[in-house]
Amino acid sequence: MTKEKLVVVGNGMAGCRAVQEILKRDPGRYDITIFGAEPRVNYDRIMLSPVLAGEKAFADIVINDEAWYRDNAITLHAGRAVQAIDREARVVRAECGLEVPYDRVILATGSDPVRLPLPGADLAGVVTFRDLDDVEAMIAAAARPGARAVVIGGGLLGIEAAYGLVRRGMSASVVHLVDVLMERQLDASAGFLLASALADKGVETELGAVSEEIVSQGGKVAGLKLKDGRTLPCDLLVMAVGIRPNTALAKIAGLEVGRGVVVDDAMRTSDPAISAVGECVEHRGQCYGLVAPIWEMCKALGADMTGGSQAYEGSVLSTRLKVSGVDVFSAGKFAGGAGCEDIVFRDAGRGVYKRVVIEDGKVAGAVLFGDAADGAWYFDLMRQAAPVADIRETLIFGQVATEGLRGLDPSAAVAALADNAEICGCNGVCKGAITSAIESEGLSTLEAVRAVTKASASCGSCTPLVEKLLMASLGEAFKLQTGPKPVCACTGHGHEIVRRRIVAEGLKSMPAVMQALEWSTPDGCATCRPALNYYLLCAWPGDYQDDKQSRFINERVHANIQKDGTYSVVPRMWGGMTTAGELRAIADVVDKFAIPAVKVTGGQRIDLLGVRKDDLPAVWADLNAAGMVSGHAYAKGLRTVKTCVGSDWCRFGTQDSTGLGMRLEKFMWGSWTPAKVKLAVSGCPRNCAEATCKDIGVVCVDSGYEIHVGGAAGLHIQGTELLTKVATEEEAIWTICAVTQLYREEGWYLERIYKWIARVGLDSIKAAVADPERRRELYDRFAYSQRFFRIDPWAERVAGRHGDEFNPLSRRMEFTPA
Repeated sequence: MTKEKLVVVGNGMAGCRAVQEILKRDPGRYDITIFGAEPRVNYDRIMLSPVLAGEKAFADIVINDEAWYRDNAITLHAGRAVQAIDREARVVRAECGLEVPYDRVILATGSDPVRLPLPGADLAGVVTFRDLDDVEAMIAAAARPGARAVVIGGGLLGIEAAYGLVRRGMSASVVHLVDVLMERQLDASAGFLLASALADKGVETELGAVSEEIVSQGGKVAGLKLKDGRTLPCDLLVMAVGIRPNTALAKIAGLEVGRGVVVDDAMRTSDPAISAVGECVEHRGQCYGLVAPIWEMCKALGADMTGGSQAYEGSVLSTRLKVSGVDVFSAGKFAGGAGCEDIVFRDAGRGVYKRVVIEDGKVAGAVLFGDAADGAWYFDLMRQAAPVADIRETLIFGQVATEGLRGLDPSAAVAALADNAEICGCNGVCKGAITSAIESEGLSTLEAVRAVTKASASCGSCTPLVEKLLMASLGEAFKLQTGPKPVCACTGHGHEIVRRRIVAEGLKSMPAVMQALEWSTPDGCATCRPALNYYLLCAWPGDYQDDKQSRFINERVHANIQKDGTYSVVPRMWGGMTTAGELRAIADVVDKFAIPAVKVTGGQRIDLLGVRKDDLPAVWADLNAAGMVSGHAYAKGLRTVKTCVGSDWCRFGTQDSTGLGMRLEKFMWGSWTPAKVKLAVSGCPRNCAEATCKDIGVVCVDSGYEIHVGGAAGLHIQGTELLTKVATEEEAIWTICAVTQLYREEGWYLERIYKWIARVGLDSIKAAVADPERRRELYDRFAYSQRFFRIDPWAERVAGRHGDEFNPLSRRMEFTPA
């Protein structure tokens, strides 16, 4: 049977959720092609705020990775915008002349950020907050010392932008036209508490302020002038003043368009072959920007496109958010009005405010600030239009108190919610979907529920409710996770147990580990395989053979992949030192391979950006010929040893910091560690090499060497702690190698040194390196492992090892036998 051709325009949350709904109902019906304007896979746009704040990385917010597209035979054209839909020829036309025929089309083009038409709006440094590129631009701006930001818009996105920038070390102010922050979700009292909470976190607010002009200096933004005459200085200006449906493609195609792309209850547009879903849609005169109604649209669309029928009749909206770390919920007529009665609870000590609005004896709305646990219950009462006169006296104290005083089991309160009660607002998961999955899939842990239903997998604020559902469904069979988290869903064992048993039982292969520890999957997963590969390499150097398929792309090809699919190459420069010959070789490589960008890094290295994958071996060969080796800028291992000029050149230098840095790097390069490791050696307490924010740092003093550990200056900013002080350079090297080996043996995969220290305690590490015998054992084990790992991977690849990794697929196919 020939499959129908389905083209989805939009690789965002709505487009991919619609595809999931179709696959769930009839997985073999369509040959699916997805176009995405962004050059990346589908990710959770809601979670961009934690990425900006440094609380999550992009990998943490990916919804559908490359394997999902591959496993479902979906063709993804990422980074290619669709330019036209030829409805007569039934062809979708994209950039670069690509044409794809269709039987059905789903428009999921989302929305565009509103840019205020202020003078200066096109200046450099003026950005919106809509996608990952915007986030990366803001992170780059925040990295400049002393930088200041102004955010126009006091809605959720504006507040999250300001909060994230403050977390990045920037000063930030929110300018809002209205006197109440988030006035569409909060009343005046909750808005006041939010402004106070933001002030405590370092975010200033200017309420009732009208923006007049963006001030420039040298072609860049320099400030925001307000109508009252004041100017707020800034180096970055973020516009977060709303969104409007992206209807451009629909208009070009001749579809009916109002505020959005007009659809019926089956999500079909004015052309029955073209459906639309998400923020680009206008349904019964309404446009929606929240995920809950979009998920409901996707269900109706999925049913329609697989021969079923499930009308979308609009949505009753509630909002549950975590705004800058504070739980917030609102629904219905939260601001009250004529004929309404308010019930209010305040707890000044906890910063909690609750307001339930009653109309005609029923819940008409609610706003909760600081404690939103009962939001789903109030919303359920509101949707059911349930009379609340009998529980009026206890209603404001929440479901547990109310049900308990009525003689019901308070712990079973969540079980009384209707099946269609929403539990996870981020992913649109209702109670019935969770309880059904628990029963049908045999789920017994929070992680399992997250994996199957996605409930609690985003912001996590609904985690307590999901755990209560597990408890209500399983009873005593449910055990709340209180100890270390499992390595992944393939096992119930944590990292510490896995590491201990690998050594104790002499397990020297991945199948041996999975068999002995009773892995629940045949081959593991993308989470556990890299961890096991590292643990085996660390435990059995020389015996265990590195499994390249258990490494991510950067470590497989020994270069960092960039957003456009090219790579960056960073040769090692011992202690940050280089020569004229090395610089000439780098310049020759740049010219020979037309490398578009060359950058000096913060770690005193030179980064060649934009190298094509199949050029990598030739680039490495030329660098090898000049005596340079891999800088391991991609590795979970030693990256760099940064130095200052020390006593050789500096008037204040107390020791030869450059020489020590070079000795350390030449001995330690190539070593694999649980996460990346960066070192620095400063020649005096002025600390020009910034040693006190590195994983391991040395500060030279007149009497010797202070060794510091546990610094961080990336997503997390943290100063080091003093480990010990030694008198000689030899002792410094022994101690640094010993503490690195201790971290290699005790750290959990992807656990940075500062997190390892927080888990095991600095005192235990001090005790290990203070004991001469144990320190020597650790040093000896590190030195032994270096016999196998201090090998240049670039030279190996140039010699032909894993050469197929760098051949284009088309070239390999030419030699495939028929």
